[in-house]
Amino acid sequence: MKDLARLQRLLPYLARDRRRLTIALILLLPVAAAGAVQPLLVGQVISVLRTEPSWWWLEAMPMALAIRWLIGLLLVAVLIRLALQGSQSLLVQTIGQRLTAQLRIDLFSHSLNLSLRFHDRTPVGKLITRLTNDVDALAEVFGSGAIGVLADIVTFVVIATLMLSINRPLGLLLLALQVPITLLVISLQQRYRKANYRVREELGQLNSDLQENLQGLEVVQMFRRENLNSARFAITNAKYRRAVDGTIFYDSAISSLLEWISLAAVSLVLAIGGHLVTSGAMGLGVLTTFILFSQRLFDPLRQLAERFTQIQAGLTAVERIDELLDQPLDIQNATTFTVSNQPKSGEVIFEDVCFAYRDDEPILQHINMHIAPGEHVALVGPTGSGKTTVIRLLCRLYEQQQGRILLDGIDIRGIQIAELRKRLGVVLQDTFLFSGNVENNLKLDTNIARPELEKLCNDLGLSPLLERLPNGLDTSLRERGGNLSSGERQLLAIARVALRNPSILIMDEATAFLDPSTEATLQRDLGRLLTNRTAIVIAHRLATVEASDRILVLKRGRVVEEGNHTDLRAQGGLYAQLADLQEKGLANL
Repeated sequence: MKDLARLQRLLPYLARDRRRLTIALILLLPVAAAGAVQPLLVGQVISVLRTEPSWWWLEAMPMALAIRWLIGLLLVAVLIRLALQGSQSLLVQTIGQRLTAQLRIDLFSHSLNLSLRFHDRTPVGKLITRLTNDVDALAEVFGSGAIGVLADIVTFVVIATLMLSINRPLGLLLLALQVPITLLVISLQQRYRKANYRVREELGQLNSDLQENLQGLEVVQMFRRENLNSARFAITNAKYRRAVDGTIFYDSAISSLLEWISLAAVSLVLAIGGHLVTSGAMGLGVLTTFILFSQRLFDPLRQLAERFTQIQAGLTAVERIDELLDQPLDIQNATTFTVSNQPKSGEVIFEDVCFAYRDDEPILQHINMHIAPGEHVALVGPTGSGKTTVIRLLCRLYEQQQGRILLDGIDIRGIQIAELRKRLGVVLQDTFLFSGNVENNLKLDTNIARPELEKLCNDLGLSPLLERLPNGLDTSLRERGGNLSSGERQLLAIARVALRNPSILIMDEATAFLDPSTEATLQRDLGRLLTNRTAIVIAHRLATVEASDRILVLKRGRVVEEGNHTDLRAQGGLYAQLADLQEKGLANL
């Protein structure tokens, strides 16, 4: 029942191809009939050759003519079956690929909309496995399994009907053999299903380990962890191999058992049918038809055994895909957009905000702060004090457990997420650049003409950097901007935020990777950018912090000090201690 409920989730995807699906289903009966008529024609050939009772219209013909007619009909039946099967297969494969392509798009979109809380606890490799391997497994089971099972059922019904019409006792005997075999297949299905789910989980872990080691290759090589990490990867690989071995056992067992029972059924037909032929109760042509039917009667189960792996892998894939699609969106978009008559001035208010990544570890505790429009505020404090978390909550990357955050007097939960993030310009310490060229990384979602882009880059002091690059704005970037230095990547990150003209500029260690000369140049350019604009800055360097209108000092998720640089130094508190340590070179603010 659970499998049926999960498969019903695919119905909206199939509805988009209802015409192709309808044609493929209609073809099931003529394909089965074209296949079932072939043993009848072969049996009639033998009956005509032995002058046994045959179809009435054949008995009126000379033997040679009757044989030619039967051979011609057999050839026509084979050709029709091949043509219909080919058309049906093309339709089914097309439907399967269209279904999985749309499903992959929906999975990707849903993954992007899931909150960072979900991604914090889910390895990227496991997500990739679900978007690639699991979707591919579903494509295989639909393309060659789902319609194939229906075709086998129709074929079974057609053959069973013809057998019962020819010789009821012998037909009932062969049909009775299907009952224990079907029960056996059902019992093995559950065991294989569990084994296959374990295979998918181990494959996800394998991909996670591989991705982690490749992303951290520099650290692996610098700390000479090649042998150690290879040994750990070998353990994960061995677990995956053992899981696969479990599925191979069930797959091989069911296939060999079905083959043995099929041969036993043919032997039984030969024994009983041979006795009936020698006693004159049955013609040799009818016995031949029955032997061919008995072989084909087990074809559906034999085909099911061959598709067994694909079907169970597909059901497992559907289960894992559903688990991802059922993940709730923690950050819900505002259903109704709250409209304010006030201009977008950039006022930010935190009212009694509390937040924890885990229930037992509070990060922010009863934060209250008011940032006036156009005010420049710096957040400082020891590592882990909650500075970056403040920014994440303001951007609604996470949702606070208590309190409110207001932007221009409106609760940010009442603002459309796209609108909220359009008004916030964020530059993080860890800069991410996409593969492509410099121009596309600067523009991202904005439509800006090339001359205007070049002018803005010049105003932001990017001209020296662009001149150093081989093709300027058209320079191709490798994955994550690997062909640029950390400082160059940071300059581009700051520039692409400035191009969007946000009402609030947020800089989280934005100048951490810049050399003093570049930072000084950028600070002059940022001066123009920050004019009449609210700014929230997280920085450890005094050169960045000193110019702020106000400095908030955080410790263990609370605001413990507040004021400008001069006042806080005079107070002799935590800020003064951190500043003294930096000046002495013992620590870096």
